[in-house]
Amino acid sequence: MKVVGSVISGKHGSILIRQKSGAEVELGDLLLVKQKEASVLLQVYDVIYSSQIPAKHLEMISGMKLEGYGADLDFMDPALRNYVLVQVKAVAKIEDNRVRIPKTLPPFMGNVRHVTKEDFDFLTKPSNPVFFGNIRSGSKVLAVPVYLNGLKMFTHHILVPATTGRGKSNLVKVMVWDVLDKDFCGVLVLDPHDEYFGRHGKGLKDHSTSKRNLMYYSPRPVRGSISLIFNLSLIRPWHFRGIVKFTEAQQQALIVAHNTYQENWLTEIARGSPLENVDPRTISVLQRKMDALLGIYAEDDGIVHSRTNVFSTSMGNSTLKDILEGLENSKKLVLDTSFFTDEVELLIGSIILHELLYRYKNYKQEGTLDSKPVVSVIVEEAPRILSSEVLTSMGDNIYSSIAREGRKFKIGLVAITQLASLIPKTVLANMNTKIILGNELVSERSAIINSAAQDLSADDRNIASLDLGEAIISSNFTKFAIPIQTPLFEDYIKQHEKISIKKKRRFV
Repeated sequence: MKVVGSVISGKHGSILIRQKSGAEVELGDLLLVKQKEASVLLQVYDVIYSSQIPAKHLEMISGMKLEGYGADLDFMDPALRNYVLVQVKAVAKIEDNRVRIPKTLPPFMGNVRHVTKEDFDFLTKPSNPVFFGNIRSGSKVLAVPVYLNGLKMFTHHILVPATTGRGKSNLVKVMVWDVLDKDFCGVLVLDPHDEYFGRHGKGLKDHSTSKRNLMYYSPRPVRGSISLIFNLSLIRPWHFRGIVKFTEAQQQALIVAHNTYQENWLTEIARGSPLENVDPRTISVLQRKMDALLGIYAEDDGIVHSRTNVFSTSMGNSTLKDILEGLENSKKLVLDTSFFTDEVELLIGSIILHELLYRYKNYKQEGTLDSKPVVSVIVEEAPRILSSEVLTSMGDNIYSSIAREGRKFKIGLVAITQLASLIPKTVLANMNTKIILGNELVSERSAIINSAAQDLSADDRNIASLDLGEAIISSNFTKFAIPIQTPLFEDYIKQHEKISIKKKRRFV
């Protein structure tokens, strides 16, 4: 392998390499230098012009060339006197296929080269593997797949931060596709853009095991979908907590209504039925709020109707039970919420997650939790329910509760966001895996870097320069932050289709 540079100076965390003339080194490149019996993996975080010629002389010579005073002007030994310095940090020390955090400097004047596929033989496939992409060195992609232990990763929450158009949803679709036929996890996707199932193109429905493992709920039924209808009797006052803003008096009225009318509490609110020690004006306000939110209202004869196809007084009795059983049986569930307001979408998630957490807490008390799959909940635009502003103004909700304590009960959150800086540090700290895509905003990069599992303080430029599908995985379950390239979802599907065809041919 060609030498691209030589270690010339620096300190731990900031090592300088002189780049060899004619060699190409770019931001994010992975380089390797030998250290006795070990190899040290380096990552580039900056490149700098340097010269042995004083700056004033360089300015004079370039000015003369630009102004036409000697087109033949040239440097003596230009390759020796003018060069590029590459700033790198040591990210891993590899010896006997074991990876450790580097604590010493690489050898002075040690020759440095680009990494190859063979240099990553130490990356073994973990148990309960989840695929995210291939190793990336700068903009070069190596044929080295990257897997994380899904059981640990899902349980301890995932953050996917990036600006628009950098591939957040594409990455998560690849992840869900990869676990669709795996029984260690159930996945619940709240899909506000209806892009996971593949209603109008390729999607999870095209997986070879989708008929067995995928459940698609939608208010707009298509072939292979289930009608998304919740019976009003399934909803409880605490499902609204932190999702819908109520005054203290209104919250107390909801509890009184539930205590008084039990499963029929919402229909009685719609009728304006009296509540002990509750002001009739409060009941009237709740009537209007429930009509605006759930679309429920009462006719003059007292019969309650719904203006939507989602909440019903007569249908949808088994919806919640079917969803919970699906998750417990390691199914992957996609809920099409594209026609709902934020409040309705998050309320539906709250209904499911409250009951799921209640079940899993009971399993832990019974001692049977270990036999249950981990359940991961995917939420787009996470600041809607995890931002400091929301949590301060409305208090904790089920999503923030899961972010803080869900790992004790094998329930994890996958939070997708453009604005990680809005999420409190305490919540960010609990998200032990961060799959970082490109982000030009300084404040956002700072929030991500400050909460990462590894020291990414030198990676500010790397993160800003990440292109579509390029990412950095920073996780408590990896020895170092791993740069990856996630394939385009449509291309990834084609690869799997080819593999499936080859497998079928073997048995013909």
